Amino acid sequence: MKNGTTHIKAYSMRAALIAAVLSLAACSVTGRVQGSVQNSDETFTGSVTGYLSRDGTLTVSSNKGAVCDGVWTFTAARIGEGVFKCSDGRTGPFRFVSTGARGSGSGSLGGQMFTFTFER
Repeated sequence: MKNGTTHIKAYSMRAALIAAVLSLAACSVTGRVQGSVQNSDETFTGSVTGYLSRDGTLTVSSNKGAVCDGVWTFTAARIGEGVFKCSDGRTGPFRFVSTGARGSGSGSLGGQMFTFTFER
């Protein structure tokens, strides 16, 4: 019976490890993003993902064909900042304020101002 108990313990430990890994993967929230470049007809849509580590990623596609990826981190309780890099060579910083379920932000992309909103 001792050998059977060892196998049960090993199985239980593996099951607990798998459950822990799966629960960590579920510790993120993804929402929608939409925005526009000021003084332009360029708009963009995409998604934002936030993690329990208080950072995340942002990916948007422009109606002009550019794809922009950003990384961000919270710098205060509900304030965050990050940097975009786009497939057309544009880059720039952005800042946002979050209520938890939604928020808004702005930044500069290739020297042009843009604004955006996001929500879960």
